[in-house]
Order: sequence, then C-alpha cells, then structure tokens
Amino acid sequence: MPETVRLLFARPWVFLKGCVRVSDLPADDVVEVAFAGRSNVGKSSLINALVGQRALARTSNTPGRTQELNLFAPEQGGMRIVDMPGYGFAKAPKPAVEKWNKLIHQFLRGRPNLRRVYVLVDARHGPKANDATVMNELDKAAVSYQIVLTKADKLTGKALEGIIEACVKSVAKRPAAHPEIIVTSSEKAEGIDRLRAEIAAFLPN
Repeated sequence: MPETVRLLFARPWVFLKGCVRVSDLPADDVVEVAFAGRSNVGKSSLINALVGQRALARTSNTPGRTQELNLFAPEQGGMRIVDMPGYGFAKAPKPAVEKWNKLIHQFLRGRPNLRRVYVLVDARHGPKANDATVMNELDKAAVSYQIVLTKADKLTGKALEGIIEACVKSVAKRPAAHPEIIVTSSEKAEGIDRLRAEIAAFLPN
C-alpha cells in the first residue's frame, strides 16, 4: 500500500458536523468525496471500515435515520468524507423526503471541490429504480460517480458476477459514471484497500 494511502487512513478520523442545509457546509477548500445509497445498504459500515474505526459513522437498523449531510475528516484535515442521506426510505413523511432531496440536489450542484460520489448498491439486489434516479441527478450535475457494491460476501461467484455485469450495463452510457465497479464487504474487509487508494488519489500531490 502506498505511503500516502496508509497515512491518510491510519490517522484518526473525526465527525465534523451534520448539515441540514447547504449554508451549514464548511468552505469548499479541501477535497471531498461523498457516499450515497439506499437506506440499509451498509453505508455507515463501509465508512467505518474505510477509516478503520468501529463507531465513527452511526449504524442503525432504522432506514432513513441519516437525515443530514454528515461530514468526517482526518484530525489533521486535508480532505472530507460526506455521508449523504439514505434514499429509498418507505416510512419517512413526504415533506421530509422532499427536504432531503432538495438538500442533496443543492449539495451536488454547489460543491466544486467534490471529486466523486460513490453510489453504494447492495450486491444481493443489484441496482434499483431509485439508484437510477440518483445517477440521473449526478449526470445532470456533471458530478463524477462510481458504483460500489456492498455486502459482496453474501453472494457466491456466479451470482456476484451477474450483479457486477448488471451494474456495468447500468452505467455504460451514463456521461458522469466511472465504468469500473468496486466490489466490497465491510465484514470481510474486501475491496477496502482499493477504495482507500482511489480516494487518496484525489488528494493534491
């Protein structure tokens, strides 16, 4: 593992703040990457695995609990991870859903320092209609994004290959999508080093 990658994720990460409106966001002065995904896709678990801390991002059995943009950074600064509100929540009131959608829309169109959004897809289910809706939004905003499969340890080889193929097809003609799919398992730490390396590559030399 390159030293820059090791150092970025070896040092402690901290929770900076939760933002319920775009005006709450800090200055766009450092590199940001964001994580988006359906509720219960394993977003918090993946962020915790990425930074090597068990409880940095809250995990919950209640879909839709993350109702704001949660920001994390290394203690020494230099970059930020943005945990976006989960989508696909069935029990949330309609006004809350509309408010969160507006927040996401404004965030995507107003952060020139946002290098990539990682769209998390549950490997057991593959891309769904609301994943496509988010990817449409990212295409319109011209924000680079990449599919990350979560919970890949729950599938056998051929089944996983089929899901990867479905993901590749789903982004094939999308203008802002990265063509490669990252396959991960937070439980088994699969794909975590690759994701770390990709994130660290966005940092200025």
